[in-house]
Amino acid sequence: MWKKFLMAAFVAAAVALPSAQQGGAPAAGGKPMQFEVASIKPNKSGDGRIMMGMQPGGRFNASNVTVIQLIRNAYGLQAFQIVGGPDWLTTEHYDIAAKAEDGTITGPPPPPGQPGPIQLMLRALLADRFKLVVHDEDREMPIFALVLNKPDGKLGPQLTKSTVDCSTFGRGGRGADGRGSPPPLTLPQPGQPMPCGIRMGMGSMIVGGSPMSQIASTLSQFAGRIVFDKTGLEGSWDMNLTWTPDNLPQRPPGAPEPQFNGAPIDPNGPSLFTAVVEQLGLKLDSQKGTVKVTVIDKAEKPVEN
Repeated sequence: MWKKFLMAAFVAAAVALPSAQQGGAPAAGGKPMQFEVASIKPNKSGDGRIMMGMQPGGRFNASNVTVIQLIRNAYGLQAFQIVGGPDWLTTEHYDIAAKAEDGTITGPPPPPGQPGPIQLMLRALLADRFKLVVHDEDREMPIFALVLNKPDGKLGPQLTKSTVDCSTFGRGGRGADGRGSPPPLTLPQPGQPMPCGIRMGMGSMIVGGSPMSQIASTLSQFAGRIVFDKTGLEGSWDMNLTWTPDNLPQRPPGAPEPQFNGAPIDPNGPSLFTAVVEQLGLKLDSQKGTVKVTVIDKAEKPVEN
């Protein structure tokens, strides 16, 4: 279940790092993007397992989540981008069951830099039920610049120029025969490459047909700092990066080894920083830069329902 939460958090944060705002935002036609109904109850089980994600029928379910985790998903933020707020935002846990109005969650995914409908609905939920008020500030912070590792620009074996035009997939473009829309993308089976998009897990990141700016933004989820693209590499890229996380979760006795993309995680593998150099021919260079942070001005505990 922790894998489900990590995937949900990573996907939300990888889509964008948008400016924070109070509440949700109107959809096309001016109608607010918000859940039709939502139930919030405290979770005092002490269980370490966390789950958050969508289910068929426009249903959103979260189990044992903190408000900070909801904020991170709603605004696509890293933990270090959230400033202020009472301690209970990170210590108290909640179960949430919500449902979107029929037909609200439709259409292609939002373009990079724009929040999706679920993110907007979560923002509205936080503002309505937790009385959350936030604002953005620009602060000078340590960052990583993604740069070429060698002066000659030679890239590693796991980073190649993409040959797929991902702009036509799922956005109304024409198929290979020049008629109609192309088939929607489906998540590849373990061991298969990503044709378009980004697939992430513990110790692994597979990219298909994505610009280097999106790759850098997604690396922020694992590097502990915002990563800015300063490679100068244009166009779209395919990538398959694997590394050993610093803190692998402990396995219960008899439990299988943690895996991603059909292969177990090597406990003796390279660190993220070494893997970026050896596999991609790039480097995460420590620098200072301007980072947008979200400051929590107000938050209240919700009334249980």
